[in-house]
Amino acid sequence: MRIAICDTLEDDRNKLRNMIEEYDVSNHIGFIITEYMNGSDFIEKMESGAIYDMIFVDFNLEDMNGLMLAKKIRDIFKDVPIILISALMDHALDGYKVRANRFLFKENLDSAFTECMDDICEEIRQCSKTILLSCVEGEIRFNISEIMMLENNRHKCIIHLTDRYYHIYEKLDTLETMLKRYGFLRIHQSYLVNMQYIRSINNYVLTLQDGTQLSIPKARFQQVKQDYIAYVGKIT
Repeated sequence: MRIAICDTLEDDRNKLRNMIEEYDVSNHIGFIITEYMNGSDFIEKMESGAIYDMIFVDFNLEDMNGLMLAKKIRDIFKDVPIILISALMDHALDGYKVRANRFLFKENLDSAFTECMDDICEEIRQCSKTILLSCVEGEIRFNISEIMMLENNRHKCIIHLTDRYYHIYEKLDTLETMLKRYGFLRIHQSYLVNMQYIRSINNYVLTLQDGTQLSIPKARFQQVKQDYIAYVGKIT
């Protein structure tokens, strides 16, 4: 997830970057953060093709106010989440003029930041349903619906798509935490399956749409069946 910070003051940029990085460590999302100290440089980058998933804009920039920059952002990107930050609560109403997604008051930044990030990240997930992972092959942004299953293989995991696969040095437990909300089911110590690719579950065997068969331990079988039935009920 690509995040831009636009703030003239270095101390404020550093504080926000640290908060974003700490949030990333706790939530395993994968942020790429770019900083700008004025609106002109930011606009130039956007007009030359830079794309961001989330943009933090301080109201008091050295060359323009944050509201002016937010308007220019909206001219280029209609739906990108914009978070306005200001020391003055009076500026909050101005945020509606540019359809800012959130307004953060500097005095309450520490207490309001996590809830803001939770909401924005969830909105992005619901819209895009993609995930950025640091694989052996490089930084890969996956369309979650293309991931068929993940397989534990010693010190790394294999990410199986329908037509290719990637490798990642990450525990399957961590990947399960990241993907469970998207309909992924842990059927075995070594397998995490995207339930949309399940063809059948019978006699302790799960069959995927491509014919791949995976054994389900007896101790997990009933829970796996119940979780899959619940999933099917939600999507039908």
